Amino acid sequence: MTRSPRPDFLVIGAPKAGTTALHSALRQHPEVFTTTPKEPKYFLCDDAPPPDWRGPGDRHSQQEWIWRWDQYERLFELAGSQQQRGESTPFYLWSRSAHQRIAERLPDVRLIAVVRDPIDRAYSNWMHLWCDGLEPVGDFEEAFARQQERMAAGWAPFWRYAGLGRYGEQLQHLYRYVDRERVLVMRYRELVDDPQAAVDKACTFLGITPGLVEEIPRDNSRAYVEPGWRPQVFGPVVRVGAKLGQFVPPEIWRRASVPLIAQLSGGGEAHRPKLAAEARERLIPHFADDIALLAELTGESFDEWLSSESRGSFLERKRLSDSLSEPA
Repeated sequence: MTRSPRPDFLVIGAPKAGTTALHSALRQHPEVFTTTPKEPKYFLCDDAPPPDWRGPGDRHSQQEWIWRWDQYERLFELAGSQQQRGESTPFYLWSRSAHQRIAERLPDVRLIAVVRDPIDRAYSNWMHLWCDGLEPVGDFEEAFARQQERMAAGWAPFWRYAGLGRYGEQLQHLYRYVDRERVLVMRYRELVDDPQAAVDKACTFLGITPGLVEEIPRDNSRAYVEPGWRPQVFGPVVRVGAKLGQFVPPEIWRRASVPLIAQLSGGGEAHRPKLAAEARERLIPHFADDIALLAELTGESFDEWLSSESRGSFLERKRLSDSLSEPA
């Protein structure tokens, strides 16, 4: 019997919580087929063109959104007859309308949600945009405070540093449409501390053979951009270029932006400073109620997220995890 060309699983979020690393690991599995592009974003649309997002670089990136169902189905046509087919759009967990559309179109689909300390996630989100030259505000807390202003101006979901990290509300809404048994909630720390076990956990959930993927690729960290003259000079150039990039194929601006973004960091490394404990203390109240809701929904404790201690970037955490696992 020929299967309809559509996904068997979706990695639905959250952004900057390790979804790219998990997607890349599953892509290596012989029993898995994943789409190109990785993030079709189909269920963020309603069989209509994407919303007219207006933040820096938003319109350029929207050129790659797949919004027609026939185009979406074609993404899965090359899958093997026995392969599990999937795609990874990390904004599906955040999008309430996507929940209903997924349930209607894909009544048997399995969903994987990866959650991360919401403050660390937001900081990583800001750092990603700042180091790409798209974020014009060089202070994380100030940028965080501008969410409502930017929403009102029509900026895309990726700019919602607070909203994207309220996983309790998101899962509570998702469970209205999708049975909990078809949703796997994983933690970012699992991907860092024991990546092979984390991938095997996902494989078992998807009904495919565990133990066939030995390593998980590193996350997509950017080289750190120090505040100073470089972002002041090159940042506006990047943002103008991204705006003009909406008028050319995405790959053209992507190639053109590489040397500009490299100038932002001056050839620096992917290391970034940890968020100060005082900043975390000020931001915890934005998430405390939602962390409690997430614990209630999952039956797990997330009290560590209420700490004033930042856990750092993927590379920092991985180095620490590796050092702790080495024999004395």
